[in-house]
Parts: sequence; C-alpha cells; structure tokens
Amino acid sequence: MSTARPLGAVVLAAGLGTRMRSDRAKVLHELGGRPLVRYSLDAIAPLAPERVALVVGHQADAVRDAAAGAGLADLRIVLQAEQRGTGHAVACATTAFGGFTGDVLILYGDVPRIRLATLRALLDAHRAERAHLTLATICFAVPTGYGRIIRGGDGGVTRIVEERDATPAERAITEVNPGLYCVRSEILFPLLAELRPNNAQGELYLTDLVALAARTGRRVRALRIDRVDEVAGINTRAELARMEASLRAELTDRWMAEGVTFEDPATAYVGPDVTIGRDTVIGPNVVLRGRTCLGAGCRLDGTAYLVDATVGDRVHVRFATVIEGAEIGSDAVIGPFARLRPGTRLAERVHLGNFVETKQAVLGAGTKANHLTYLGDCEVGPDTNVGAGTITCNYDGFAKYRTRIGARVQIGSDTQLVAPVSVGDDAYVGAGTTVTRDVPPGALVVSRVPQRTVPGWVARRRAQAAAAASAAAAKAGPTTKRVRRRPAVKSRPRRRS
Repeated sequence: MSTARPLGAVVLAAGLGTRMRSDRAKVLHELGGRPLVRYSLDAIAPLAPERVALVVGHQADAVRDAAAGAGLADLRIVLQAEQRGTGHAVACATTAFGGFTGDVLILYGDVPRIRLATLRALLDAHRAERAHLTLATICFAVPTGYGRIIRGGDGGVTRIVEERDATPAERAITEVNPGLYCVRSEILFPLLAELRPNNAQGELYLTDLVALAARTGRRVRALRIDRVDEVAGINTRAELARMEASLRAELTDRWMAEGVTFEDPATAYVGPDVTIGRDTVIGPNVVLRGRTCLGAGCRLDGTAYLVDATVGDRVHVRFATVIEGAEIGSDAVIGPFARLRPGTRLAERVHLGNFVETKQAVLGAGTKANHLTYLGDCEVGPDTNVGAGTITCNYDGFAKYRTRIGARVQIGSDTQLVAPVSVGDDAYVGAGTTVTRDVPPGALVVSRVPQRTVPGWVARRRAQAAAAASAAAAKAGPTTKRVRRRPAVKSRPRRRS
C-alpha cells in the first residue's frame, strides 16, 4: 500500500438514534461489551491515520470518553450542534483538517463490523487509480433504506440517489451505497461547501458529493464489496440483538477452532478483545468482557462474569463467581460465589472459596481463604490460612488503610483486623479476636471475653417460664362457653298430592 499521501479519517457519531427508543446516544449502546463507536475507531487504528475527527452531537462528552479507549494518536472531537444531515456532519470537521493534505476515510460510528481488510482495500484502490473520490458499493436483493448507485453509459458512478428521492425505476436498482468513502482532502471540503438541501428531508446529503465530483470531471471510482454483515448499520434494538448473536457465534466458533471447549456456545458471551488458552473448558452462562485473558487448561463451571481479568493456567473458577480487574495466578481455585474486585492480585495456588470478597488485595502463593471473608486493601504472604468470617476493617469513614499479614499465618475464624495493622510471619490469631495493634512474628494473639458457665440454667429457665404461664392462666379465671339453643319447630302435616 502506498504511503506517499497522509491519511486522515472522519467518523460520524452524532446521530440521535431515534429508532433505538433510548435516552442514550446510539453509538454508546454496546455490542460484545464494547460501545458501538469503538468498533469504527479500532478498525482504522492499524492504518495509523495522522488525524481523526470524531463528529459528535447528543451526549457528546460521554461519546468522547468512550472513544478515548481506542488509543488514536490525534483524535479530534468535533461537535455537530444542529443535526442538518450527513454532509453537514462531515463539513463540521473542516476546521479539524486545517493544513491537512492527504486522503480522508469517511465512515459511520454505528457500523461496527467493518473490517480492517476492507478499509485497506478501499484505500489501495483509491490510490492505485489515482482517484479523487472512491466509494464502496454492495448489492442487496432487497435494498430498502439504502441510497441507490446510479451509473453512466460508461459504467462509471455518476451519483447516488437516496430512497426517498428515487423514482420507481431507481428504487429497483440493487447496487447500493453502504456509506464508506475515501476522498482527497483538497476536493472534499470545497465540495462540501457546495452542498444544498434540495431533497425530501431538507438536509445536506453526503451522498451528493459523488454527483458534484463527477460533474466537475474528478475521477470517481467504486469498490464493490461482498460481505453484507460488515456494512450493516445499527438502527434498532432488534438489529443490535441480531448482531450480538452473530458476533457471539463468530467468536465462539473461532475459539473452538483454537482448542477451547464451550459446553453451551449459545450462552457464552465472549467479547472481541478476550483471549482464551487451549484446552480451557467454559460452562454455560459465562460472560467474558473487556480484555479478559484466560490461560490454558482452565475450567469455568458456569454462571461466571469476568471483565478485564487476567487468569493463569489451570485455574478453576467455580460456579457463580464475579472477577473484575483482577489477576489470578496459575493453579488457583476460586469460588463458588466469590467476588474479586479491581486491584486483586493472586499468586499461584491461592484458594478463595464460598462468599469471599477481595478488593485491592495481594495474596501470596498457596494462601487460602475458603469461607465468608472480606479481604480489602491488604497484603497477605504465602501459605497463610484465613479462617471463616475474617474481615479487614480498612475504612474509618474518612480514609482507607492497609492490613499486612505475613507468611504462614493462621487467622482464626471471626477475626477482625482493624487497619492500619500488621501480623508478622508464623503468627497465630485466635478465633473471635479483634486485632488493633501489630502482632509480632511467631506470636499468639487472643482477645476474648472470659467464658462463664452456669450449671442447670436451662432447667431453671424453663421452670420459670412454665410457672409464669400457669399464673397468667389462673388470673384470667374459668371461661364457660354459653351454647345457644335453637327454638323447637312444630312439624307440619304433609300435603297429599
């Protein structure tokens, strides 16, 4: 691919998305756990464009924040304050491209399946033919809703007519415009200034750019593409759901081909940035989002939610576990019903069991916390055992404090560690202890109310209760229930029939 001319891009993401019936901007709705707008930006990123303008409108700040994750070197946010059509949207980017001379890709932020290969092919064709404007086209058997491609006697594209403005003969054309262009910047912005709202909607159509370029003798070329799915836009929630199902099927098929087992692929929700190691087995109802990375030979029993998680090899994630922004070492066992919150880092062979929650917790190799425990803002050494009901009390209402527990420590059940506090290596903490001061290495710490035994207390208590009940009954006195008798009814002689 020639790199003689710089590359820029305009991504249109200002639409309200009226048919979504949503208060959210359309491009903020998620596909595979990622906002729609990110797909177009991620597709162009490998082309290393020198400048990218993202045209935003409704909920501009939220769209800008969602776009930031694409990591583009020069992303410029352009506001289209008034919705006056696609041509007006691109024209809003004129200032952002001041001093830029090169080729400009134009694409939509609600067309999430566009492939890098297609963008490369469009750019290569544009530069190989020294075109001024190159557009993608595709053929649909039922082209409802799309602008039709009008060709001249020589077969070249002369204009695009939108469906609302098309004649019956033009509507019968099956070659349509999916909305993907590459235009030389030196003609793009001058021609945009010539657009007029002479159409059924009274808007400035970007599609009219083709006719303007052709009429003024510019070289207009078309690249026909074959894959319908990659140019399909999202306009309704039903379309979003169908594309979600299509993406899920594509991703699970890809990972099964790489040696991953899905026990029920229909209920596996795998994001596009997820990676999974060979021989990993994923049970039903598992959601893998963000940049989650699963190692080889793992087992996820089912009904699990992982986002931005890094999981080592041979990790067993038991039923109903939530892992967010955590790192798990190899051969660990997590769950069931465990929650690992952001900042959790577990070394190899750690066991976290039933109803254990961690947050900003660093646990050493072989450490175990198997029952009903909260470990937050703490560091725990290797081979330590944390008993049931243990809590690190890390917040005093104003600030968070850290707890440090050494290696080979035995923490008894129902222990509270009031931070900031540390427990040295090889220490023992007795069950029911509240630790408020540092514990030296190898020491035993116990804080309990002395136990007192009262023999015969239960029998005496029951006797007192029975006596009280008898006294209450005697005070109420005897109760006699009066029976109301019915008056006698005289029998009447039968009538003879």
